[in-house]
Amino acid sequence: MPSPYRAIFAAPGTKAFSAAGLIGRLPISMVGVGILTMISEITGRYAMASALTGTLALAAAFIGPQVSRLVDQYGQRRVLRPATLISVASVIALVLAAANGLPDWTLFVFAAVAGCVPSVGSMIRARWTVLYHDAPRELHTAYSFESVVDEVCFIFGPILAIGLSTTWFPEAGPVIAAGCLLVGVWLLTAQRGTEPPPHPRSQDGDRTSALRSPGLQVLTATFVATGAIFGSIDVSTLAFAEEQGQKSAASFILAIWAAGSCLAGIVFGLLHLKGRTERRWVLGICAMAVSMIPLLLAGSLPFLAVALFVSGLAIAPTMITTMALIEAHVPRAKLTEGMTWITTGLAVGIAVGSSVTGLVIDAAGAQRGFVVSVSAGTAAAAVAFAGYRRLTRPAQGEEPSSDGDGDSSREERAGDGGRVA
Repeated sequence: MPSPYRAIFAAPGTKAFSAAGLIGRLPISMVGVGILTMISEITGRYAMASALTGTLALAAAFIGPQVSRLVDQYGQRRVLRPATLISVASVIALVLAAANGLPDWTLFVFAAVAGCVPSVGSMIRARWTVLYHDAPRELHTAYSFESVVDEVCFIFGPILAIGLSTTWFPEAGPVIAAGCLLVGVWLLTAQRGTEPPPHPRSQDGDRTSALRSPGLQVLTATFVATGAIFGSIDVSTLAFAEEQGQKSAASFILAIWAAGSCLAGIVFGLLHLKGRTERRWVLGICAMAVSMIPLLLAGSLPFLAVALFVSGLAIAPTMITTMALIEAHVPRAKLTEGMTWITTGLAVGIAVGSSVTGLVIDAAGAQRGFVVSVSAGTAAAAVAFAGYRRLTRPAQGEEPSSDGDGDSSREERAGDGGRVA
């Protein structure tokens, strides 16, 4: 492991909560694609499968920030364990309902309740922020490491979910995902020494949502469109691989996509870049948008794999920069909620993207599904440009920098300091 990454694990407890976070985050990429594969295997209805995963994502988008807000107020252990139990029980109920041919409406009810799944990635990043709030370079490296972990989950998660559901039994993917969530959250919440201190609302009197921050609003709105990219690519890749007669290959294609992001995240974490974080973020969003165009030309699985690998190179650096901007625009007492709003934006986008893509595929074929990816990328770039000024405004009463080289106090708090993203 390169020395900057080794250095962040010098603090006690970091290895333990990182390992727990790895297990608890596998369901991020397993549950949705597992349900998608399960329903398509049982019924062959992609529109139905996409609608279910969309329902789960929308429910998570609505409930997730409320769970994180309670975490900021009462602490991770008190909130995460009961929320996880409810989510896991609902996933198991969904699996049983699908296996026994219960009416469609029951599947949607269980998918909606399962949306109370906690944002494990936000919980881990909140712990890193507490540890290295006054060490910008270490915090940048920690955010980079977490983005790499996210991509590792997206590499192995789809392989496990699709592989289990297509080669073992259809319900295997969601069941294993639920088990990973339960084990990961229990191990994480057992690590009390690194748990961020709660911030009861009675202490500061501020009961407003973190989303009232103009900067966070821009980031969240942009990631709605970004989530649509992710949702559309997941569904389109699975359907495209099936049309090519190699449905199980979809997991490896998606893993290659995540591998590109993982590689970029590792390299990005070693860099200490100059310039404004906001500009770097907009460039990242635009790079993701442009990288969608080659998908329209995909005529074979090898071409699709290469195109997705290239597009993945823009994901992790953009996510790392996003987390730095969140810390700049959200008070520490609302940090977990602020990070979860990004996950919420992604979840809403995934729901819309996967649902629309499912309809397009059923009507016009798998390759047409990538039109949704291109459209979502264009929308993300448009929102990023439109909201750029909000991101450059001083946050939390700070004065903006008068120079253009990024050496502002706000960027220091964002983990940038004119040196890192």
